[in-house]
Amino acid sequence: MINTDILAIGSGPAGCTAAIYGVRSGYKTIVLCGASHGGQLVKTNDMENFPGFVDPISGYEVMDRIHKQCSRLGVEFMQETAVKIETGARPFTLHCASGLQIAARAVIISVGACASRLGIESEKRFMGKGVSTCATCDGFFYKNKTACVIGGGNRAVEEAVFLTKFCKKVYLIHRRETFRAHKVSVDKARAIANLEFVLSSAVESINGDESGVKSITVRNINTKVLRDIETDGVFVAVGTRPQTDFLKDSGVELTSGGYIVVNEKTHTNIKGIFAAGDCTNSMYNQAVIAAGSGAKAAMEAVSFLNEDC
Repeated sequence: MINTDILAIGSGPAGCTAAIYGVRSGYKTIVLCGASHGGQLVKTNDMENFPGFVDPISGYEVMDRIHKQCSRLGVEFMQETAVKIETGARPFTLHCASGLQIAARAVIISVGACASRLGIESEKRFMGKGVSTCATCDGFFYKNKTACVIGGGNRAVEEAVFLTKFCKKVYLIHRRETFRAHKVSVDKARAIANLEFVLSSAVESINGDESGVKSITVRNINTKVLRDIETDGVFVAVGTRPQTDFLKDSGVELTSGGYIVVNEKTHTNIKGIFAAGDCTNSMYNQAVIAAGSGAKAAMEAVSFLNEDC
């Protein structure tokens, strides 16, 4: 059993910012990294909307700097994955996949969200064989090939633009005519010669054989006409879902979509447990907002601990 004052579950912008505030307040603070060290931000290519950087910077570099900052201040990182948390008594007890248990006087849940899936049978069949959820991870393998990106948010547009650096042709497939992505990003994407927009179109199937993906079939939502697009790879970027499965039966209140219910002060329904970042909402998936909510959660956790002394 390991003991700590503050346990931040998740090592993205929210968890790390919370840890910085926690350790600087004089409390022992541990960050549980989980399976995705650095969170979804490490998959972002060029960031232009995070304050303090004149030139575009990759999400990986931002998180690398934040992790080094945490380490310098005395935050302890643990390469463990949460599987269960006991909330009936304080200190709270977190159970990790390795069997390790961590007792924490205050917990900040900042597990973020992971990539959603299309939910069609062929997506599952070709996952890892031409279907991916991370262009940053797998884009290089499609050098001089053709790829499709599915989605209409910032992540989808960013991944499509990133792939144009490797691929001879990239298709961006979106169910609507308008985008959730920022206009400046969409405008930049439209200006790229080897990037084609396929709008008002939904994926019917991903087609291929034992060697991998060969094409994708889309249906125009307005005309119902089917179109087959030859492609070597399909990158799914249709949103995210919170990584809160480990909270099942914990007593922490969740929405029907699995997001953690918090008040304006980041408090959950259990005293001493706070939540921050993308696992608390599906609307504001921005690094700067996650970091801000992490700071707020840590300030509330510190206040709780001060009162608990």
